[in-house]
Amino acid sequence: MADKYIIRVTAGSNYDVDSHQVVPVNSPELTRISNEFMDIDLNVRVQNYKGLPKNSPATSAYFSQPPHDYNKDQYSISLQFKPKRSYAGSLPGSQKGEPPVANGTAIEPDASGEAGDEEEDEEPSNGISAADLQFGNDFDHPIRDRLPPGFNTAMSIVKWWIDPGLDGDAYADQPYLYGPALSSFNAIHVGKAEHNPEKGGLWFEEGGDEAGLAARKAIGAPDTAKARMKWALKEDSKAKWTFEYGKTYCADFFNPYLDFGDFSLKLPGFTLPIMKYWDGQGLRYVLRNKSTSDTYLVVIFSLYLKEDVNEDGSLKPAAIESHKKVETGSVDVTSEAAGEAEDPKVLEEARKKLESLDVGKDSIDATNDDDVD
Repeated sequence: MADKYIIRVTAGSNYDVDSHQVVPVNSPELTRISNEFMDIDLNVRVQNYKGLPKNSPATSAYFSQPPHDYNKDQYSISLQFKPKRSYAGSLPGSQKGEPPVANGTAIEPDASGEAGDEEEDEEPSNGISAADLQFGNDFDHPIRDRLPPGFNTAMSIVKWWIDPGLDGDAYADQPYLYGPALSSFNAIHVGKAEHNPEKGGLWFEEGGDEAGLAARKAIGAPDTAKARMKWALKEDSKAKWTFEYGKTYCADFFNPYLDFGDFSLKLPGFTLPIMKYWDGQGLRYVLRNKSTSDTYLVVIFSLYLKEDVNEDGSLKPAAIESHKKVETGSVDVTSEAAGEAEDPKVLEEARKKLESLDVGKDSIDATNDDDVD
């Protein structure tokens, strides 16, 4: 079934696919995404890529660099971003044409047409709190009737040993799974990246430039990626870190678990064939603000029938329209995953394999609920 489809990756600053750019996967060329809240330079790399644009490189020099070579990483979403103060006349985080937002609540104008005095007396924020900047996946339509057997076990593997900061609801009408960006990204660099075509485009490592390293040290942020990810799970750690307006940061999300070659999720001791349960929705990664719901970046991996793609790689009109009207069928909770218990044997096998890969308790401990958003 998978061989009938082709991938296209698009990116934009919001959910409107019509406003997105097609990302040149595996090219060192940067995709620039910008709105009133953030400027972003983006590289997307996918191992064994056979998607659009046509004649895209099958791989990137990125995957031959450590640690990606010995990790056998399968994909990467790498970005360099600079938060910006929102436009004049509004509080940080408000959308154009909407009332200013504070703590997720709209501040309605008073009789004079101005926002209430309470917020005017407060000092403006100097950036985006690490407690608010989130990265993860969400969907427009329910997926609960499509979740495969073993889904709950797979989620336990992911949340216990790979990214304990993840939180969400896969059974909601609009499913989501977000984590704090500070603990979810595999590498975070405070400062500008190197642009090196010989390494696949954006290139940086955990840490920062001289000023960035000093800023990290001042708040007690660890030097290594694994230690920083664990440190960032704590509320007091997130409270210390602010992604400041006007400053440049780099973040890279990568792993060896999602294989776009055969469209499967491959966890240690556990494999889920994605195509068997696919409902037509794209796989969407979102960088967003938890408090205001502002979006900064939306990257979508979409699948199209090869017969719906023109020779030049463009999509036929019918293909575009059909993707906007994804038929999800009934939303009856009939998935075998809904009432399924976790499989202790599979979890134990995964634990052993992950610990042998240095991804176990010694690197990122499972945390208490109090430590995770």
